[in-house]
Amino acid sequence: MADSDRDPIEGWTPPSPLERKSILDATESIAIVGASSNPARASNFVATYLLSSSTNYRVYLVNPRESEILGQPVYASLEALPEVPDLVDAFRRSEDLPGVAEEAVGVGATTFWAQLGLWSSDAAKLAADAGLHVVMDRCTKIEHARFAGGLHLAGFDTGVISSRRR
Repeated sequence: MADSDRDPIEGWTPPSPLERKSILDATESIAIVGASSNPARASNFVATYLLSSSTNYRVYLVNPRESEILGQPVYASLEALPEVPDLVDAFRRSEDLPGVAEEAVGVGATTFWAQLGLWSSDAAKLAADAGLHVVMDRCTKIEHARFAGGLHLAGFDTGVISSRRR
């Protein structure tokens, strides 16, 4: 479902591509809430990408049921992180998003981001009313790779930034 097909959320408009790029450019630290040790899960794939040399982000993994993922320590909550994350990237069910947004507001994050396929009017309103940037139903990995110029339409990194055909 496209953003334009959803009910409008008072006080929030989905950010444009340029606004999403600005958010990612200003971000230095990302907390992935709902990170999974299962390599088949999207959160694991996104964490692998964000932790790679493709980005310069400080990445924190949050899951109260895990202790280590991808060789990284895992934190039980946003409050347990060693710093306030700029961006809280939520990989939780849509009905859990208001709680994640509330926690993001509580720790002082600047952006609440709900991953691809996730949407919550309540979470968006709560975060937007608190002054956070809000992105929903978008993947941080896809958006970063697209804005970095290396994402092919098929989803793989071409390593080429060009508008010319070969």
